[in-house]
Amino acid sequence: MNPTRRTLLVAAGAAALTPAPPAAAAPRAAAATPPYAAYWYPDSLPAGSPGPGVTWRSLKSWRAADDPDLAFNAATVPLAPRFTPTPANPTARSGRARVQALVSFGPTSGNPSQGSATADHYALTHWAYLDELVFWGGSAGEGLVLAPNAPVVDAAHRHGVPVLGNVFLPPVAYGGQLQWTRDLVQKDAAGHYPLAAQLVAVAAAYGFDGWFVNAETGGGNTALGTAVLGFVQELKTLAAARGQRVTWYDAMTVNGTVGWQGALDSQNQAFFQAADDMFVDFRWSAATLASSGTKADRLGRSRYQLWAGVDVESNGSGTRVDWDAIVPAGTPHVTSIGFYRPEWTRNHLPADRRAPEDFHAADDRFWTGRSLDPARPDASDPWRAPAVSVADRSTVTSVPFASVFNTGHGLRWYEEGAVASAAPWNHLGLQDRLPSRRWVVRTAGERPAVAFDFADAWRGGSSVLVAGELDQPAVVDLYATRLPIGVNTVVDLTFRSEAGDVNVELAVATAEPGKQGAAPPYTYRAVNPVNRKIRVRSVNGWQIVTVPLTGLSGTVHALGVRLTAAEGPVRWRLGGLAVRPDGTPPPPAAPTGARVTAANGGDLRLAWNAAPGTVRHYTLHRLLPDGTRRFLGATGQRAWFTAGQWPEQGETAARFEVRAVGELYNASAPVTVTHPW
Repeated sequence: MNPTRRTLLVAAGAAALTPAPPAAAAPRAAAATPPYAAYWYPDSLPAGSPGPGVTWRSLKSWRAADDPDLAFNAATVPLAPRFTPTPANPTARSGRARVQALVSFGPTSGNPSQGSATADHYALTHWAYLDELVFWGGSAGEGLVLAPNAPVVDAAHRHGVPVLGNVFLPPVAYGGQLQWTRDLVQKDAAGHYPLAAQLVAVAAAYGFDGWFVNAETGGGNTALGTAVLGFVQELKTLAAARGQRVTWYDAMTVNGTVGWQGALDSQNQAFFQAADDMFVDFRWSAATLASSGTKADRLGRSRYQLWAGVDVESNGSGTRVDWDAIVPAGTPHVTSIGFYRPEWTRNHLPADRRAPEDFHAADDRFWTGRSLDPARPDASDPWRAPAVSVADRSTVTSVPFASVFNTGHGLRWYEEGAVASAAPWNHLGLQDRLPSRRWVVRTAGERPAVAFDFADAWRGGSSVLVAGELDQPAVVDLYATRLPIGVNTVVDLTFRSEAGDVNVELAVATAEPGKQGAAPPYTYRAVNPVNRKIRVRSVNGWQIVTVPLTGLSGTVHALGVRLTAAEGPVRWRLGGLAVRPDGTPPPPAAPTGARVTAANGGDLRLAWNAAPGTVRHYTLHRLLPDGTRRFLGATGQRAWFTAGQWPEQGETAARFEVRAVGELYNASAPVTVTHPW
């Protein structure tokens, strides 16, 4: 990767949602160190001392049993299987080009393990078009081997996307030392590569899916090139045995020098054959991509195992790209797409316009295109968004299924329509499985605006807002699914009307559309009190309506809502959707063994044993002396760091509660832990 492409993000916010200490609080001891994403050098460390906030570590000496932050960094969501529904438009194709993204979610050092207290975050949500995510980063002064943090892996896995850690050997101009390459490929007495085994062990312990290997340190020779190739071959063998994968970056050549080819050729073919995939450097042309695809075919490999690099760090959806060289509209796709730094959709925004709504508007433009409707792509748009060429995927395949449209960040945290915490936050691991097609709206009239909104929510931090005149009925597609229908299957909708008068119907399709780009064959169920088959209750201004699927059988292939305005303009908010068997679902079992594992003044590390069964996440509260509960945060992991806790009036010990939250957002009984002051 060219040295000019090394800008990394700045860390944002503290790692817990906690109140400020009272003005009269006594001085306390230095805060305990919060957990951060892990990073290492292969073996030897730089000369001198690390900078502030940086810890130098050796991958060779890492052991899971000695890792104090492993409980915070280990992902808990398994990689979900996906299916491909009938594409939303005639140009999107399945089984052809795939999409990879190299994303820096934060700096190498100081990247929080459990989110942070800001909504200003790259909350990637368009997973439906992604096939591989690389946790990008690394620097000569901090560390070269990055393990993805748990929130990123959990969110990606929930949507069926594998996540790779990054091995970055930087150019000499940016501090790279050839010794680090030699460290990585050192052999033991038996002739094996011990750091290959270490990489596989790290990925297994942390729960991610393999490694992206990017060797860009110049000055090598054929002997080193041969050693690196042997290392990649052994890494791939060991990784495959653990269900992991390896992607090679087109930089080092077989003679050990660095020369970005921009193609699959004789200089990097051996590395491609040793790995699962290869990222083709940005120097490609239409001719070199065509020859690369042909060469891959001749090697018995898929041409779609080549990611054609598209650098969007500087201009995002304004980047000029020869799309016909990668994903031509009228002929088979040539290779796959490798986006470098799509977090431009956040980073390019001015500091005073980084509200979540601004970020998602830019992100929707990037992934969906100028029309903001993947069923109606704008053919005149020079940016060929992934939704135009690539079929979306879904992981919604089993009952019960529920979503509160939580994007993984917010201005506040809501529980049942009430504000549980007024602090902004981000934690991607709390992200729901989100609608894959954002936003498909089918209407003969004026199209309303549809977007994630953060001004109000039923749970979490966001909801779906539909706003506009609605001069004709409008159907909003929500989920492509493969949900079996039982004799007592019901659908819960949680919504509120804020302006206008709108009639709501649940849209259910039990078959696929007849052709690409066609609407699902929906049937409609009234969602109003006139329909005596439904049940309605109201909580904090939100309506929760339970609609039975009586009379339908087979499998639900698509879910949506049809809105018809009696009076406009309309502002209508959808806060939750669930598909479940009828009846009151049993709560999940409670976690056990809650304990304080480290404490320094008001900074604490908590841990607990996992609750049996399926758990969506855990919530943490502090129980105050007056009986009220203060929300501290939520996480998918089994450990939590909280900072700045202080004694309440007359309190001799703080009391904390941990609850398991199930798929339908029902909570377990609490497990309690106390901490004496």
